[in-house]
Amino acid sequence: MKEKVEAALEKIRPALKADGGDVELVDVASDGVVKVKLTGACGACPFALMTLKQGIEETLKESVPEVKEVVAV
Repeated sequence: MKEKVEAALEKIRPALKADGGDVELVDVASDGVVKVKLTGACGACPFALMTLKQGIEETLKESVPEVKEVVAV
């Protein structure tokens, strides 16, 4: 599942990088919780939570149905 999550993150990265940020995969747990770290401009952005839940989490859930939740660490 980790490879599928990483592949899905690659689809999201260009949009994050366009705004000076990025996302790092930290862990994929067997219960479907994905831990990521927002870096660059995304780490301090006031819209980081919205990006995490409405952008990253939704994309991952569509691409990898086993994903239940995405959390930032």
